[in-house]
Amino acid sequence: MEYILKTSGLTKKYKTHTAVDGISLSLKKGEIYGFLGQNGAGKTTTIRMIMGLIKPTSGRIELFGKDAESSRKSAFERIGSMIEIPGFYTNLTAVENLDIHRRMMGIGNKESMEESLEQAGLLDARNKRVKNFSLGMKQRLGIARALLHHPELLILDEPTNGLDPAGIKEVRQLIIDLASKRNIAVLVSSHILSEVQQMATKLGIVHRGRLVEEIEQQDLQMKNRHCVEFKVSNEREAVMLLEQKMDIRDYSVPEPGVIRVFEQLSESAAINRMLVENRIEVAEITMLRETLEDYFLSLTGGELSA
Repeated sequence: MEYILKTSGLTKKYKTHTAVDGISLSLKKGEIYGFLGQNGAGKTTTIRMIMGLIKPTSGRIELFGKDAESSRKSAFERIGSMIEIPGFYTNLTAVENLDIHRRMMGIGNKESMEESLEQAGLLDARNKRVKNFSLGMKQRLGIARALLHHPELLILDEPTNGLDPAGIKEVRQLIIDLASKRNIAVLVSSHILSEVQQMATKLGIVHRGRLVEEIEQQDLQMKNRHCVEFKVSNEREAVMLLEQKMDIRDYSVPEPGVIRVFEQLSESAAINRMLVENRIEVAEITMLRETLEDYFLSLTGGELSA
């Protein structure tokens, strides 16, 4: 299947600082790619390179199966984007702002303005001046503008920024509907782990400029499993005992003094007894389920988004 977007070894350096370091990602039709990472991880820089706003130091970008450098003009006619906080003429109304963009894009169909405003939940505010919009309304208007020409690829940088819970839910459902019902490929960046988890079909976790993991949502769910957590006096000796005495291999050590066991969950009492008999103090035993945050922390060395 042809990739809508594909990057290979994408890198951006500023003198001695490497903002993006060899990122390779891929996105197909109908996929929602959650580009996840803490603030300053390199998400926006990557998106700006994809959109041609800054030039990569090295690496390759393909859009719709062709090299972006040689086909960027034709490719952009098939891409909608909202990068960082969208800018508008604040003294004009929502529909007037969209009309300016429509004419700049050479879109003859005026009905597209009404359609995109409705999709973004702003139809009732079509004649309201943008200076009276909340930040959340401006975010939705940015999405409406990105949808104006019926793109095949939608790139959204922190689209739920500034939205209240109801607005976040609306935007999330809009993104899901665009991908599932219109077969649009969506690249959405965020530092909000729970939001990405609820909408993305594929996740790319970026940390300090590097893509440390690219994983399908169904595979991620397999990682977010039930487990028994033991807080122990010596995790190194404890895991050796788990392997030798109980033949337990499926475990993790998320932090010093903590062991999470993912198998033989019904044997937690026996595991506890075995550890104590071998002079390992067990301070606490908890049944829990690992979350995306746990997985993210394990990949980024304990650093969570700001």
